[in-house]
Amino acid sequence: MSRVCVPCFAKVNLTLAVLYRRPDQFHELRTVFQTISLHDRLEIDYRPARRRRIELECAIPIADNLVIRAAHAVLDELRLNAAVRFRLDKRIPMGAGLGGGSSDAAAVLLALPALARRAIGESRLHEIGGGLGSDVPFFLLGGTAVGLGRGEELYPIEGPGTAWAVVLCPPAPVSTPEAYRALGRPALTELTSAEIVNKMKKFQSVVRLMVCPDAGGDWKLFCENDFEAAVFRQYPLLEFLRRKLSATGAQLARMTGSGSALFGVYPTRKEARAAADRLAGSRRDGNGPDIRQEMVSFVSRTRYRSAWRKALQPLVAGRTWPPRHI
Repeated sequence: MSRVCVPCFAKVNLTLAVLYRRPDQFHELRTVFQTISLHDRLEIDYRPARRRRIELECAIPIADNLVIRAAHAVLDELRLNAAVRFRLDKRIPMGAGLGGGSSDAAAVLLALPALARRAIGESRLHEIGGGLGSDVPFFLLGGTAVGLGRGEELYPIEGPGTAWAVVLCPPAPVSTPEAYRALGRPALTELTSAEIVNKMKKFQSVVRLMVCPDAGGDWKLFCENDFEAAVFRQYPLLEFLRRKLSATGAQLARMTGSGSALFGVYPTRKEARAAADRLAGSRRDGNGPDIRQEMVSFVSRTRYRSAWRKALQPLVAGRTWPPRHI
């Protein structure tokens, strides 16, 4: 039997534009993904077997768990049967826009071939990941990436460097389908060219200034999340929390994905810690809902992959990505 314990990092959307509803009923997006240090832990036991058996142990019941679906997808691709047991330590809140389920699924796609001492090519892994969920392919890359289409068309970029964030997670999750309905994006044919051009200019400014910081200007000033207006109408608490983050001096305060988590970005750990202490202090009167708070750092692609290689030792060696068995 082989066993590994791998990290499943969360993400935030530094900016997120929902352009229009496509003919296939998905939405055309423009976003910048960023992995953060908050993570689930997934322990995997693997052994060859005549019959396939996949089990998942998790303290939080999750219907149609992506871990199970990803495991079947890998074994189908490799044409293998095996006994696989997963133990998921769920630390990323569900329904928060932090990508926890997608990250868990990507972890299976990366780790299970190495445990089986087989390989799946990177492009094929991305195809499988895209079939599981729009955010899954991003977690096969990590770091910072531009996401187009449904978010599955990815272009890795140099990230904003060292940064810290405070993440606020309200207890009530936000349904992504409901958020899209509330947003009410029209089809492309119903939009004016000016509306599309305006959104694209802001998005391009974020990417250009992030990649070329000497170009003049702060990329954070152009970041938006199109879901905020619609979701804040339904959940006023979220708008209140975003204002609280801004009041602590956050350089950027936004909701991630379709919610419900929000994050504030700070240039140093000291400033993030001061903001976290201030936010925690304002809630010590015991009034209002219980808001989970996490202080995190941005995880670069180098750091992301280093953590993965370390977790998969001694099954893999070298710097090949995706990780390959020895």
